[in-house]
Amino acid sequence: MPAARWIRSLALAGLLLCFTVVVLGAYVRLTAAGLGCPDWPGCYGHVTPLGAQSSASAQAAYPLKPLDVGKAWREMIHRYAASTLGLIILAITILAFTTRRARLVSLPLALALLATVVFQGLLGMLTVTWQLKPLIVTGHLVFGLTTLGLLWWLWLTLPRHSWGNTSSTGSGGMAVSGTTVEAARLAWRLALIGLIALALQIALGGWTSSNYAAIACPDFPRCQNAWWPQTNYKDAFVLWRGLGVNYEGGVLENPARVAIHLTHRLGALIATLTLSLAALTVLTRRVLAKFALPAWLVLAALLLQLTIGVSMVLRGFPLPLATAHAAGAALLLLSVLALLRSVGAVARGGVF
Repeated sequence: MPAARWIRSLALAGLLLCFTVVVLGAYVRLTAAGLGCPDWPGCYGHVTPLGAQSSASAQAAYPLKPLDVGKAWREMIHRYAASTLGLIILAITILAFTTRRARLVSLPLALALLATVVFQGLLGMLTVTWQLKPLIVTGHLVFGLTTLGLLWWLWLTLPRHSWGNTSSTGSGGMAVSGTTVEAARLAWRLALIGLIALALQIALGGWTSSNYAAIACPDFPRCQNAWWPQTNYKDAFVLWRGLGVNYEGGVLENPARVAIHLTHRLGALIATLTLSLAALTVLTRRVLAKFALPAWLVLAALLLQLTIGVSMVLRGFPLPLATAHAAGAALLLLSVLALLRSVGAVARGGVF
């Protein structure tokens, strides 16, 4: 059916583009280009930085924010990519609606995806107009990865691409034993706990980045040559500080940034333990051998992310590693969702 091929193609294109948008967003943030265009959706009132560059009046409208062409292009490329992603998701939703009787794709999932990307666009606007407010920047990251996760889940649920074909109910399927179902349920619960821990860690990562707290601890495993340096938790997690404040470069004193960074490291430890337990639960049970691949991918993505994080600190936070840290978080999220998907159908009493 042509519609099915279109949905698969759009889902794959959206997935790859969304991953790119997430990494681009991190790159824009890390290169201090988040306000490269101080207005939205244009750039100094123009569609491209080229128009802004040739218009003295446009730049004069923002005397406190002179045009930096490099930063402007980075910001606008990110916006172009995000807008294209929105159109792809809109097309998927339209196809899901028009083919709802054939059930080629879950209409509620497509609608949730569309609502998420619309809200993500709103957060993108507020990121600029509210001048990089940490709460908004963090939310922008979280919902960006939520969009990626929903696209991945949609891809996994498509008939020809279900992970491990665990959702197959054809006559050739073999009913699973009660022991397998119970083991799958345990693995599913542990993976869900790991996903929650990972989501909280991603939010902490966004809070660390948006408050410019990554460099607060320039050493590892200690921080500022101490196991517990001076911290200020009272100011570290104040979510709302009002409007009219330019948060570029951060507004917190160093003890508050240290508190944020240390909390992020603690979150990394908790996420590592929970995700490792979920993956090892699958790998150590023969009845779950069919799901070894996603479990190994979780461990591999976890090792990669930890390696990037530690190397980033030890090497003085170079831009390539800092950007790769965002990509690593995305890969880890995708691997955990794949594990959840793989054991989920069996946990509900499905078939192989």
